[in-house]
Amino acid sequence: MKSNGQAGLSANDNATATGTPRTPWNAFATPLIGKCVRLAARLTHHGGSAFPGKVIEGIDPGFLARTLSRLPYGVVLVSGTNGKTTTTRMVASMFAQLGLKVFTNPTGSNFTRGVVSALLQQVSIAGHLNADIAVLELDEAYAVHFVKQVRPRYALLLNVMRDQLDRFGEIDNTARLLGHVAAATDGTVVLNREDPRIAKLAELVPDGTKVQYFGLSDDLRSFFPTDDDMHAADMRDTDDADTTAAESVAPADSATVSAVSAAPSATATDGSAAAATPTPISTNPLPADVTLTAVGDHTAEFLIDGTVRSTGVKLEGIYNLYNAAAALAVVRAAMIDATAMESSKLAKPAARRRIERFANAGTDDLINAVAQVTPAFGRGESIDVNGTRVELLLVKNPMGFRMSLKSFDPAGHDTMIVINDQYADGRDMSWLWDVDFTGLRGTGVRMVSGVRAWDMALRLEYDQVPVGKVEQDIDTAVDAFVKANPGTPKRIYCTYTSMLKVRAHLGHLTKVSDAGVGR
Repeated sequence: MKSNGQAGLSANDNATATGTPRTPWNAFATPLIGKCVRLAARLTHHGGSAFPGKVIEGIDPGFLARTLSRLPYGVVLVSGTNGKTTTTRMVASMFAQLGLKVFTNPTGSNFTRGVVSALLQQVSIAGHLNADIAVLELDEAYAVHFVKQVRPRYALLLNVMRDQLDRFGEIDNTARLLGHVAAATDGTVVLNREDPRIAKLAELVPDGTKVQYFGLSDDLRSFFPTDDDMHAADMRDTDDADTTAAESVAPADSATVSAVSAAPSATATDGSAAAATPTPISTNPLPADVTLTAVGDHTAEFLIDGTVRSTGVKLEGIYNLYNAAAALAVVRAAMIDATAMESSKLAKPAARRRIERFANAGTDDLINAVAQVTPAFGRGESIDVNGTRVELLLVKNPMGFRMSLKSFDPAGHDTMIVINDQYADGRDMSWLWDVDFTGLRGTGVRMVSGVRAWDMALRLEYDQVPVGKVEQDIDTAVDAFVKANPGTPKRIYCTYTSMLKVRAHLGHLTKVSDAGVGR
């Protein structure tokens, strides 16, 4: 295996998975104990969604590996700084649309114990998991622990950005963590070719494991800047250079994006029909299995097998269209493997039929599947509160916040920002000073809330953004915000724990779909 100086991982430094652990004598009781703990946690509102997993990890450490090792299609592991939850939802939804039974961790509880908790919800009392494949979102650091127990069959590695520096350290350390995942995957590793640190991880992939890429056409590169692009712009010497560079790497507004979709180089614009692309669309030497070639208002075009295909999408935000390219790439990798799988070896006829249906799916089926994916909870999720649309947008690092602000026009909306600094959010909130809030000057921010509400209000003041009110108590703030200006759409930007709090309180005001939080 090749070494990778940039990722800081060598062949002798791999985090390799152990074999399936021996079943302990008391393993028969693990599912029952876990379900009882989960029920108790729900009734007492204690411990959070990952608490049952923490208990089971203590009494039966092999439960996770033992259960997942029985899946005929193994595990798809999704990780990276931005987009994990939405991309995991895309991949899981597409597999299900194409006929497979899928186990996933839908709450965004992306630690190993969160996966165990999700398993406890799904397994039978006998410990059987009724699924063909698992699609799991893992935090970059906890992914290393996961692959020591379970070798993924597929790994989808999205990007590395400066995020929660108090946890991960500098960005190269985050790449090193993801390098452990690449080195432990035994089927196919799917990498973002536009992120140089992610693409470099191909050097760590073991012999026998395939590497595939997803990417962008050249004319879209400036809409999806890498971490290096963003910080290069920030380091310009003069204010004018700062402004010019920021515009050159910032995602476009909806008008600009629509213009790209209509440009001749963007090719097909005739709905689901396919059109041959006459000229190369990317100068990147790495071959992409799926390339995003055009984006519009809830539309996207992808180059697959030399043909550009258009589709509508239900996802919010142009950044999620690139996540869709990533999801398409990993599902295609599994489809290719399915054609070689001997389904006759599966004991149950129903399982054989599902595998055969999946293996026989075509690219049109794949595109139709991605068109059906809806936003993950708290990631562009829209909730109706007494006739007012309230949209939740998770923000957790400079790039994610910048992309959200650029993707959603504040005009005609009331805006609220909720910032907490708990462990899952990252304790260090200094990253807020790397976000450009000037786009909110015209509309202002009606409400600021959360533990770090006053820090956020100060940051907005420096960007000359008017703030209507600061209220640290989230429940009180949400009540006031939602009731003001009835009928005016609301948009709430929030960090992870504040998003859970906001969403839970909205559940007292209206019907909110159960995403599994606290179940």
